[in-house]
Amino acid sequence: MSALENVLNELKKISYLRGAEALLSWDQETYMPEGAGDARSNQIAHISTLLHNTLVGETMSKNLGELVDLGSGKIRDESLPAREQRRLKEIWRDYHHAAALPSEFVEEVSKHASRSQQLWVKARQANDFSMFQPSLEKTVEYKHREIEYLGKLDTPYDTLLDEFEPHMTSAKVTELFSEIRSRLVPLIQDITAVKDRVDNSILKKDYPIEQQWDFGMSMLKAMGFDMVYGRQDKSAHPFTTSTHPTDVRVTTRLMANDLKSALLSTLHEGGHGLYEQGLPGEEADNPFGEAISLGIHESQSRLWENLVGLSRPFWAFAYPKLQEYFPESLTNVPEDDFYKAMNKVEPSLIRVEADEATYNLHIMVRYEIEKLLINENYPVAKLPELWNDKMEEYLGIRPDKDANGVLQDVHWSFGAIGYFPTYTLGNLYSAMWFNQAQQEIRDLNGKMAQGDLLPLRDWLREKIHRHGRSKTADELVREITGEELSAKPFLDYLEKKYQGIYGL
Repeated sequence: MSALENVLNELKKISYLRGAEALLSWDQETYMPEGAGDARSNQIAHISTLLHNTLVGETMSKNLGELVDLGSGKIRDESLPAREQRRLKEIWRDYHHAAALPSEFVEEVSKHASRSQQLWVKARQANDFSMFQPSLEKTVEYKHREIEYLGKLDTPYDTLLDEFEPHMTSAKVTELFSEIRSRLVPLIQDITAVKDRVDNSILKKDYPIEQQWDFGMSMLKAMGFDMVYGRQDKSAHPFTTSTHPTDVRVTTRLMANDLKSALLSTLHEGGHGLYEQGLPGEEADNPFGEAISLGIHESQSRLWENLVGLSRPFWAFAYPKLQEYFPESLTNVPEDDFYKAMNKVEPSLIRVEADEATYNLHIMVRYEIEKLLINENYPVAKLPELWNDKMEEYLGIRPDKDANGVLQDVHWSFGAIGYFPTYTLGNLYSAMWFNQAQQEIRDLNGKMAQGDLLPLRDWLREKIHRHGRSKTADELVREITGEELSAKPFLDYLEKKYQGIYGL
């Protein structure tokens, strides 16, 4: 076999191991017995080590080295088609990252992450940050070691950010966040002054979770999520896992007195799920069958959750159906009142329950804290107070307990530091995608109002999903919109929408 064939065969082995690891992690968050935690940590750690050793093993190193300079990433045969050169570049990027990390370090970190995640669950339930503090301190230590192995980019934090959003820099994120904050804060202040114009109490009635589940499933199917190759389950923190485009798992969270939460969780994770199902199956075992970045992935979930799920056209179609599920609560509630209730702007403590106008301020809090942790070695013990101070600064409210503050997110428990900015980047991408889709899909709003969501699903599949990592995020934005990534379309959308809802 040729060197390229040998490389692709090794990648197949890695793909199979990743699928098994993903399934174990999915089970850990859904159905795993509480007492199985230690065994599961060892199982996941072992697979992570096998993954790492296969990716940097002798077979991969020898054969990839014949195709690419392993030190620089330079393609040895520049006569190869551009697409194959890009594929090799992406394979090398993964190899180069893995080769920098010692195998024993990978195993150690994996075991810690699994146990830390289980400890975070208990600490949050007990509302006791001190239970989680030593584990988080260890996580931060591992992150500093990881940065040493990988090499510092512009700042130590940039090294971690690059893992989740390749080629993005904290300087660019800070620039975008500054623009967002300069326009969001005045908008939120104007809304707060007339907040009583919108009443969302209708969403807080008792809505049986069985009907919520059934309605959410009907909307998931309407989006085009294929249940032959996917499923939905329940979890404490909604997430999406994929072992292959033919096996995609989404989860949601149901609360009897919060109609909005489960529905938007379902639409959000459904957006992630559609991306995974839309990735090219024939490329499933190499980087061209993987998502470009977490920001691009998040753009899919935020588009379906907000630009579709909180829109007037969507509710023109969905509200009569929702009334059929909950006739006692909703029969006499006008559609316009319900639409406004779904879009009420109200600073809140919990990120995943935040409205789309205040959501990005939650991300800024986490971004600022992460930079302090990594770039300035801020003490983990002081995080609860720092978190509360920044929430007060950015959103004007102060958490009443750690469970509603520094312990609310799962990400740091498994070492995902550098992840949070991708949520806001996803919002920015999503606004640019949706603007372009409205230009290219004839009467998109009319189609949505009739419940025909498949043209949008198909447009996203054609423009984004099918490319995998064959393009960078910047290339994709320029190719689809003809512009560079910008906060302006997103901010214009928010201002127009909420000035209309609140009569500003």
